[in-house]
Amino acid sequence: MPVGTQATVKALAPSDLRQLGAQCILSNTYHLWLRPGEDLIQRAGGIHAFMGWDGAILTDSGGFQIMSLARLVDITEQGATFSSHLDGEVHVLTPERAMQVQEALGSDIAMVLDVCSPPDAPRSELVEAMERTTRWAYRSLEAAHAAGQAVFAIVQGGVDVDLRHISASQLALGPFDGFAIGGLSVGESRSETWPALDAAIEGLPAAKPRYLMGVGAPDDVLEAIARGVDMFDCVLPTRLGRNGAVFHEHGRLDLRDSKLVAQNGPLMEGCDCFTCTHFEAGYISYLFRCREELGYRLASIHNLRFLIRLVARARQAIRAGAFDDFMRTALQRWHRPNENAGRLNRARFRRAHESAMDN
Repeated sequence: MPVGTQATVKALAPSDLRQLGAQCILSNTYHLWLRPGEDLIQRAGGIHAFMGWDGAILTDSGGFQIMSLARLVDITEQGATFSSHLDGEVHVLTPERAMQVQEALGSDIAMVLDVCSPPDAPRSELVEAMERTTRWAYRSLEAAHAAGQAVFAIVQGGVDVDLRHISASQLALGPFDGFAIGGLSVGESRSETWPALDAAIEGLPAAKPRYLMGVGAPDDVLEAIARGVDMFDCVLPTRLGRNGAVFHEHGRLDLRDSKLVAQNGPLMEGCDCFTCTHFEAGYISYLFRCREELGYRLASIHNLRFLIRLVARARQAIRAGAFDDFMRTALQRWHRPNENAGRLNRARFRRAHESAMDN
């Protein structure tokens, strides 16, 4: 799912998303609640009409913002009290209020409000966050939501395998329409990610959608599909695109690399995206060196199409009973980028957490 946090996928129009094959996009309850407000969007005919998108929309509840904006948040059993990052005004977001906002937005899938902790938080904090997330999920089920709107619970527990399994098993007892696994890919090592994901998947019903939040690196997506994950979202493809990098069969390609200046042909041979079928790599590199906005759009289109095409091929392989072979060959020449980015992400989460504890 391409990420349109504020009812827009950065640099792209809905027609771009339809052409590259997106079926569902993600928007964010927290951000739309604060600006422009759910009432305005409801008067516009709901979020689909507001943003001109006729596909499915999933709205995240704001749980991640409780973590990422920790210095502004005070969490109690009732909900999260925080100062708006926009104007400092104090708001209270409860599980019921999050569902009320999503009902007004009219999204197809509403996420329950959860508590997301950094991966290296003390176990006592992980237990408290996991247990509160479970209680909030069941409160969300009792709250009103729009007719036909699916409600997804969120599994938490950090990288603690036992907590992940407990969280999933407790939520699996409820009549949720689907289940998300949150709080992973937030700076932990991959040696910690996969056991935690396995434990969560083991506790969830196979007949309902399983959604791994915030994961978008191609190799990670395939690893998670192999473990039974059905849905993904991530800002990575568009963020990379705006910052001059694209997915390539060999890994990430730096669009500012001087070697691309005179390159004829597409960014990647065999790619069917709008960018690769209409423009040469040298031209796109030129756009980035000139800081032209068209470059951001073309790179984002390529990255999203790369991922959506990869997942579509995986789906076809599963149906044909050939996923294991596909898994071995799909990214045969892929080289993972430096893991330093993950360490920086973890440091950012720890700073936010420590700031919240100090206040």
